Amino acid sequence: MDAAARFRAFCRLVRIEHSIFALPFAYSGAFLARNGLPSAEILLALTIAMVGIRSFAMGVNRILDLPFDGKNPRTANRPLVTGEITVRQAWIFCGVMGAVFIAACAALNSLCLALSPLPLILAVFYSYTKRFTWLCHFVLGAVIGLAPVAGWLSVSPAYALPPLLLGLGVTFWIAGFDILYAGMDISFDREQGLFSLPARFGPETAFALAAFSHVNTILFLLLTALACSLSFGWHLCLALSAAILFREHRIAKTASPDRLRLAFAMNGPISLLLLLGTILGIFWP
Repeated sequence: MDAAARFRAFCRLVRIEHSIFALPFAYSGAFLARNGLPSAEILLALTIAMVGIRSFAMGVNRILDLPFDGKNPRTANRPLVTGEITVRQAWIFCGVMGAVFIAACAALNSLCLALSPLPLILAVFYSYTKRFTWLCHFVLGAVIGLAPVAGWLSVSPAYALPPLLLGLGVTFWIAGFDILYAGMDISFDREQGLFSLPARFGPETAFALAAFSHVNTILFLLLTALACSLSFGWHLCLALSAAILFREHRIAKTASPDRLRLAFAMNGPISLLLLLGTILGIFWP
């Protein structure tokens, strides 16, 4: 395999396009902490840290899920299953990405460096949760919900309420659409003894809990606006995001795989909308 093909395989391994879910919220946290534009140095180090931790987390998850991915037709084309990337190569990749993350945290400030083991540990822990609890969706949400907290701490290394509120909004947002996504694997999860809300309670109950999670998302994002005194621009982007979520649940209602894939894809613009809302909420009177 040539270098370009191997690079593409690693991008598929970590689903690089899904960086859109977490990275904008890290930027939002940094903008809110500064109440303006953070320095270029902070944004660069924050970007490297987010790429590092996400690549580490996805790589570990793919390695630990390999025994299941090889049996699931939906995941049969993943690079570790097809052999495009070996397990040894994947572990080396994870080690490098973990080191990149820690180095980027060190470049931000001493508190970020001291806290850097926590996301690494949580990322590994999440990869095991589907083996023993249907709360796995909320663990994933909590891991990604650290993004705005990390962004805030990169600028202002001290406790504050706003990033926690935004982080809780992200937690419930991720958990909600992950529950919908798990609807594609109900039969497989039950056969393999894996845990998910759809497999445990059925799609109707699980999807109702996903909707409840997204209601919580909107509430926590409204509280974020109040805590940060964000202007109309935030509320406009939040209203558009809420409309997307409403449409997402309407599409997912039939629980067919094609509809669930479409519903999942609709989440991509939301983090970008809310980053735009953060910027407008700060700079637009």
